[in-house]
Amino acid sequence: MKAITYDKYGDNGVLSLTEQPLPKVGPGEALVRVRYAAVNPVDWKVMSGGLDAMMDTVFPVIPGWDVSGVVERVGIDAPEFTAGDEVFSYARKDYVHGGTFAEYVTVPVRALVAKPASLSWGEAAGVPLAGLTAYQTLTRLGTGSGDTVLIHNAAGGVGTFGVQIAKALGARVIATASESNHDRLRELGAEPVSYGDGVADRVKALAPEGVDVVVDYVGGVLDTTRAVLREGGRHASIADPDVIDAGGQWMWARPDAAGLRALADLAEKGQLRVPVAETFPLERVADAFELSQEGHVHGKILIHVSDK
Repeated sequence: MKAITYDKYGDNGVLSLTEQPLPKVGPGEALVRVRYAAVNPVDWKVMSGGLDAMMDTVFPVIPGWDVSGVVERVGIDAPEFTAGDEVFSYARKDYVHGGTFAEYVTVPVRALVAKPASLSWGEAAGVPLAGLTAYQTLTRLGTGSGDTVLIHNAAGGVGTFGVQIAKALGARVIATASESNHDRLRELGAEPVSYGDGVADRVKALAPEGVDVVVDYVGGVLDTTRAVLREGGRHASIADPDVIDAGGQWMWARPDAAGLRALADLAEKGQLRVPVAETFPLERVADAFELSQEGHVHGKILIHVSDK
């Protein structure tokens, strides 16, 4: 099969389009023929060696953790799916090796979910990692009706999902972002405030008694979180481990079928939209990484692998 691979850590120059053997399909796994994958910043951070202290790596690596596609066949003890099923998944495994920027990928059925009909193949591929990150941070903090939630970096990939999910959970959402993104966030139901000096005062002007929940999707904002969080409030970060010492939670998305099904249900109800920034063919993953690295993308960057 065709796959994007790298055989050592490095920059975008280590990526190559190569021929790789079909992955073995183990017990409880499905072989998925990839239609679309999606780029997340973690993909190129892993490639740089940034997660080497955290995860074992087996070279050559096929990057990519998000996928939508069609089940080709299933392994032993995988009765949940059959060949031809349309699926999507956050396909991260316990070590770095066989990812989704390839014609085929194996996925444990515990992380595989039926693709929602309301989303295109590309949109479905854009949901798993960013969507689960937002969903898990908000639900683990018990976000619900009547809560006022502050989302740091609300215009980013995770933040855009976070705004929509928090609204669907019944919360009021205050969203930090640059002014150029305020109209877009208002369309999603958030109350935007600008970054920079005085941001805590701007949040307090909207929520004088403090906010109930803060989710940090950017890092470096712990002082602002402390300043606006009401007594007894809950907070989490995906980017700042110091949040633990401040009484919050440091989180990372887990592969989770139940969470993906919840996101699929929101999409089917029209409560979750997936903005797409740009789509690249498989051979141009390096260009997709470069766009992601620029840090100014509004919407998901997709990799189109196949129409089959």
